Amino acid sequence: MNDEADIHESTEPAESESTELDPKDERIKSLEVQVKTVTADFYNYRQRTTKERLETRKRAQEDVIVSILPVLDNLDRALEAASSEDEASIIKGVEMVKRQFVGVLEGLGVSVIKSEGEKFDPALHDASGTEKVDDDNLDGKVIAERLKGYRTKDRVLRPAQVVVGRK
Repeated sequence: MNDEADIHESTEPAESESTELDPKDERIKSLEVQVKTVTADFYNYRQRTTKERLETRKRAQEDVIVSILPVLDNLDRALEAASSEDEASIIKGVEMVKRQFVGVLEGLGVSVIKSEGEKFDPALHDASGTEKVDDDNLDGKVIAERLKGYRTKDRVLRPAQVVVGRK
């Protein structure tokens, strides 16, 4: 019977310890709650920033459209005038609209890539052909521009399509 009492006594403290959480287990549960909270916060942050980025992009597109609308209005006026005015005044009107449109592009930070006479640069130019030249100074240089290229400060929007001279 003495053995039974020893067994009984040794199991009682083990039972009381199992009902109380070990400080390590408490810390683990606390950290699990923190991880779940941080995960949920991060998910919400990602959703919010994605939505904000899309809204910012939409506003930027709207701003560009608003800046281009006057150019469209002037093109409509030029087409209306085409039936009643002489050719020279129509050309003058279209040139004015083009200048206005270029001004809008410049206001948006867009500039024309200089090509003719410049050394061919594959980052700025797209060679659509080559042409034999006699002048050594024209070798490797752009001798004709088929389509203008445009860029911003940071990036080429469209490379210029050019013809390159070759010796």
